Amino acid sequence: MPVAQRPGVSVERICYHGWTDSYLISNGRIEAAIVPAICRVMQLRLAGEADGAFWENRALDGQLYGATSKDWINFGGDKCWPAPQAVWTEHQGRDWPPPLAFDAWPGEAVVSEGGVVVTSPIDPGFGIQMVRRVELDFAQPIIRIETEYRKLMGSAVRVGIWTITQLRDPERVCVLLAAKSRFEKGYINILAAEPADLKIDGRLLGLKRHALQYVKVGTDGGSMAWVGPNCVVRIDAEVGLGEYPDGGCVTEVYTNPDPLKYVELETLGPLHTMNIGDRISQTTVYTVMPRTTSDAEIEARKALR
Repeated sequence: MPVAQRPGVSVERICYHGWTDSYLISNGRIEAAIVPAICRVMQLRLAGEADGAFWENRALDGQLYGATSKDWINFGGDKCWPAPQAVWTEHQGRDWPPPLAFDAWPGEAVVSEGGVVVTSPIDPGFGIQMVRRVELDFAQPIIRIETEYRKLMGSAVRVGIWTITQLRDPERVCVLLAAKSRFEKGYINILAAEPADLKIDGRLLGLKRHALQYVKVGTDGGSMAWVGPNCVVRIDAEVGLGEYPDGGCVTEVYTNPDPLKYVELETLGPLHTMNIGDRISQTTVYTVMPRTTSDAEIEARKALR
């Protein structure tokens, strides 16, 4: 049943693939499913579509993180971690799995005027609470997710906001490279394996998911496009001043090998030294467009123009 509405935007409480107290937000053009029980935006799709752009691990439908588990539970969807990963061991005593309050512990949700706000518990290692404001544009096929980190306990930490969006196996992923990149080739390899079918044409970098290797590249460009069978998702990072993780990366693309066929489009914010009482925030913007041609590169160019 609907629980809130403003002109153009509706918010409905639903059971989503076994997770009760979830939410579906819609503006008639696109819709998103939010699952506070695992602190995820689990799906983003054109309104009325059965399948969306986000990858979901359907083998884990309705499951919750187990307190005794030592393994990462890869639910899928869209989430946030503290960057860089290199500081995880210092603050939580291990480099994997990710900090639990960011990744898997249940959050509390309240309905806002145009969406839902999800607040995490305080992470015991970092002393940070995460607040994600997920809101639809009232008329355009756009969703904005503002992520805020609140430092509420413990010693100082130097972190940035790192958004990880898992999407289904694409026809192509493209990045609009920076006009004046700090990187010699416009990008860097973060993992050793070379990307599949990587091509650069002007400022457009394109690649496919590698079926056999773990691949990750980083850029200082602020916009990416995922081209799927029915739609294109453009993701825009908020780009500002400061030191960025991984040698200056603003966006990163990870591709996962078989059998889990997904990619990750990631945005990063600048690093901040956070003391108790400090807050930082970063907004990521997602635009969903139906495909109009059979050419994936043309679709990406249209989305990124």
